[in-house]
Amino acid sequence: MSAIVYPYGETLPDPGTAMELAPGVRWIRMPLPYALNHINLWLLEDGEGKWCAVDTGMDMGDVKLHWQQLIAHYPLSRQIVTHYHPDHLGLSAWLEEQTGAGLSMTHGEYLTAQAFANEIGNYSPQATAALFRRHGLATDRLAALEQRGNAYRRAVPAIPLSYTVLRENEQVRIGAHDWRVIIGHGHCPEHAALYCETLGILIGGDMMLPSISTNVAVFAPNPDEDSLSDFLTSIRRFNDLPEDTLALPSHGRPFRGIHSRVAALEKHHADRCADLVAACRQQPHTAASLLPILFQRDITDPHQTFFAMSEAIAHLNHLQQRDQLQRSDEDGVLHYRA
Repeated sequence: MSAIVYPYGETLPDPGTAMELAPGVRWIRMPLPYALNHINLWLLEDGEGKWCAVDTGMDMGDVKLHWQQLIAHYPLSRQIVTHYHPDHLGLSAWLEEQTGAGLSMTHGEYLTAQAFANEIGNYSPQATAALFRRHGLATDRLAALEQRGNAYRRAVPAIPLSYTVLRENEQVRIGAHDWRVIIGHGHCPEHAALYCETLGILIGGDMMLPSISTNVAVFAPNPDEDSLSDFLTSIRRFNDLPEDTLALPSHGRPFRGIHSRVAALEKHHADRCADLVAACRQQPHTAASLLPILFQRDITDPHQTFFAMSEAIAHLNHLQQRDQLQRSDEDGVLHYRA
């Protein structure tokens, strides 16, 4: 199995520009205000001088200015958003307002965006804090999370009022090419990747990243969900695609070698699970106390804590449901033993 390779080397598109990767396929790179400081967006030629945008970026800094420079040269016909996270959906309503380009995304992702934005049911900061408290997160760290309020609504100030549903294995005609929808789970409810057989290109979104592991998440509405199994099952489907497929990730650089990357991600999560079991064999742990073991560094920033706790719970659910860990409730806090 060959290692992954980066066919464009260190070359990156400049802000406000689009870099050609294949006929009718352009790469855009927008900034993010996090440790993960960028997101890749894509333009697909849609015929009659129009283009389809895949993902949108967030409303921050010069991102709208960059988009205005782009749509002057690449007028949009429509938008496809891979999933509900703010860096992917954040500017969709604004782009629709600017260009008339309607939104397409899966049913699960659209409804999840609405639930987080409007704090429906357990899709709220308070419910998230309660879940993390049950998994041992300290009071001061919970307070820092709660002070953020509805960070999702701030990052996604508006969501288009209507959309076109993307479905599993649907062939979406974009310009001269068909793109097959590949649904993935674990990172989010119903992530849509796009594969074009004639171009040999996979737009992998957050499900197929070249150098970092995608966040695998559990949140308050589904506290016992085995998201890790869902994620691993989903990425194994990419093994059905040719190994020399050009993968376009949401973060990092375009690469070839998706089979190798699937194997590396499987090993990564197997190793992390083994670390958690070993730690819980020595003494009982909570999800919060296992963060340094799972991530092999200190997690202090509230934004990172939010995702780290959701991922720790996902790994512990996975292990507990496979009888590799036992879970007990001690004064309202969940502890794990091997």
